[in-house]
Amino acid sequence: MSDELTRLVQWFRHSTPYIHAHRDKTFVVSFGGEALSGETRAGLIHDLALLSGLGVRLVLVPGARPQIEQRLHERGAEIRYVNGLRVTDGEALRCVQDAVGCVRLELEALFSMGLANSPMAGLRLQLASGNFVTARPLGVRDGVDYQHTGEVRRVDAEAIVARLDEGAIAQVSPLGVSPTGEQFNLYAEDVAVAVARALQADKLIMLHEGEGVLDTHKALIAELTIEEATAWLAGVETERPPVADQLERAVEACRSGVPRAHLLPRGEDGAILGELFTRDGIGTLVAPRVFEQLRTARVDDIGGILSLIAPLERDGTLVERTRERLENQIEDFMVMDREGTVVGCAALHSIPDSSVAELACLVVHPDYRGGHRGATLLQRLEQTAQAAGHQTLCVLTTRTAHWFQEQGFEPGTVDDLPVSRQSFYNLARGSKVFIKPLA
Repeated sequence: MSDELTRLVQWFRHSTPYIHAHRDKTFVVSFGGEALSGETRAGLIHDLALLSGLGVRLVLVPGARPQIEQRLHERGAEIRYVNGLRVTDGEALRCVQDAVGCVRLELEALFSMGLANSPMAGLRLQLASGNFVTARPLGVRDGVDYQHTGEVRRVDAEAIVARLDEGAIAQVSPLGVSPTGEQFNLYAEDVAVAVARALQADKLIMLHEGEGVLDTHKALIAELTIEEATAWLAGVETERPPVADQLERAVEACRSGVPRAHLLPRGEDGAILGELFTRDGIGTLVAPRVFEQLRTARVDDIGGILSLIAPLERDGTLVERTRERLENQIEDFMVMDREGTVVGCAALHSIPDSSVAELACLVVHPDYRGGHRGATLLQRLEQTAQAAGHQTLCVLTTRTAHWFQEQGFEPGTVDDLPVSRQSFYNLARGSKVFIKPLA
């Protein structure tokens, strides 16, 4: 098998759990009008078509800012901004109507393409648009009449769901109509949040321009809770980057019941696939709760634990454990769960007739080492041991002696183990014994 084929097969196998997890889920995808004019345009359409083909229920909310600005320039008109809000007069509204209509038609054309030897070959995708959004005017604020600039009043979720049930991809434009028949210019990001909220979508995906959400070292922040995102926004008030607007919308969506919001770089080809079908993604995930959790193991974690420890059993680092043995000891295990995948585990075994507990099978997936996960697992099991009344923790290891010493363990001997544990010591393995008193 060639290296390229091997990589392809591995990618498909690794992505299979995500394919199953995303099927029949509703994703709202928001992107600016820049996405339809850049080099990544074809890739974006192909990736969205792939998601639809895999059973994802897609709702698209495209913006049209560059298209609107082009028409304003051509007509010598403008959209003024007062207090950070747009003022849309009659001439500007006509530019908005023209631009939004062209974006809608362009997307319909792109999803209708089915050229041979292209990712769209043989596809029959329907893009359904409609008057899904009822709007209301911003009105007069602080003496400023914002005219045809509006905000979302209501989303017709039933109509959108009906289109999705028919197998179509729904498209919602940033142009709303009031009950009196007036049209209003809306912020596409606000529309996306309102739609995600009304549908109780499983994900809100927002493609952003420029840099992503960076920490103080200019490194991308992979995941944030609502509280962490709010703190980040407070820290950039003086020098507010463009992505801050999307992050605010992501926080708003999560607070209104959307479980996950993803901020992805629009300029990176394949960003959506990279985020949805790999363990760590490539953007910033915002969620109401912690993305990774430490919890007591369950029977349905056994497959994940076996996959995690198998390489270390093969090279002799760990003693082989059968599925039956794991089933009998599963209550002793703690796992680190990352979006349903076991990326770390450890066990705490009580030793009969003693105040000593044994730490065993502490493993962290190679892709997640270096992030203090091993120390976190150890700390949790130390707390569990203390709560159970144990006074000492012991561990037997062949290859990780230095790490345990760094965690406060002292070298010991077999004679330091309780008598009941000494009888099971494997002389052939020659494991080193380490002891740690629990304060």
